[in-house]
Amino acid sequence: MPVTSVEKDLDALTMTVVADFPVPVHRLWDAYADPRQIEKFWGPPGWPATFTRHDLAVGGRSEYVMTGPQGERSGGYWEFLAVEPGRSFEVRDGFTTPDGAPDAELPSMRMVYDFEPTDTGSRLTTRTYFPSLGELEQLLSMGMEEGLTAAMGQVDAVVADLASFAADLPAAAQLLGDTQVRVSRVIRGPVQTVWDAHHEPALLRRWMLGPDGWSMPVCEVATSVGDSFRNEWERDGGGGRFGFTGELLESAPPRREVTTERMIGTEGPAAVNELTLTPVDGGTLLTLVVTYPDTETRDAVLATGMVDGMETSYARLEAEVLTPA
Repeated sequence: MPVTSVEKDLDALTMTVVADFPVPVHRLWDAYADPRQIEKFWGPPGWPATFTRHDLAVGGRSEYVMTGPQGERSGGYWEFLAVEPGRSFEVRDGFTTPDGAPDAELPSMRMVYDFEPTDTGSRLTTRTYFPSLGELEQLLSMGMEEGLTAAMGQVDAVVADLASFAADLPAAAQLLGDTQVRVSRVIRGPVQTVWDAHHEPALLRRWMLGPDGWSMPVCEVATSVGDSFRNEWERDGGGGRFGFTGELLESAPPRREVTTERMIGTEGPAAVNELTLTPVDGGTLLTLVVTYPDTETRDAVLATGMVDGMETSYARLEAEVLTPA
């Protein structure tokens, strides 16, 4: 158990949990920055979490649901108030209703996570600030202390697992629910450069091509919320033309954007793509959460080999755009 102390100060309305880990600070930080990793320990044993959004930046937000052994669901959110990469972050932590909205009937709290090196690895100090004594007592009666310490007891196994989250792994997909899929990959380059490669037509035409033998004759980028984008591909020499179009719904350069996407010439509801870029050890963690109209559409798209095509493009991005000549 990595937790070394738990202190409650009823006068200051705080609870402080200290935990020590035998890994460098950057490894512990990445476990909290990467949604694939944090969801392996954030829920207490028997209540695994699924993060449908994890945007570790000032003004960013995380959204997650913990699922109990009998299918019970408990949702929560973080609003990031301050972030000092590799050293600390501060969030407003609260509960959500079944539809994902903040639950006004339950208290929210402010939590500060401080990461520091030690002689044997790293230390995480988590300090929770409660709005009132009554809300402190309410949350403790709900098992907050036990849940937090139990969750931290699962961190050791995650930070020791270097193979599952190595920077040289190919793109991989994870189903998040009935209609969502998350595609993740570490791109070996800085966040701004990866963002630019997704938003400059001349760069997009060099790497976002899928398998060899294709070109992108049409590349129209949406630059402001409400703008439309349009990308079209065709085989070298002509033929096989297809493309996608959509609207930019949200944009927070250089870390996050949300767009709709529909294949040109098709009808029906569009998919929604949420792209998040997060700095991690080894480069930039690219996370793409796609929400489809229904399960059948999601499964049909995945069956086309979408993720393999994305991996081919990401490998080309690293080799031909991000690697200095």
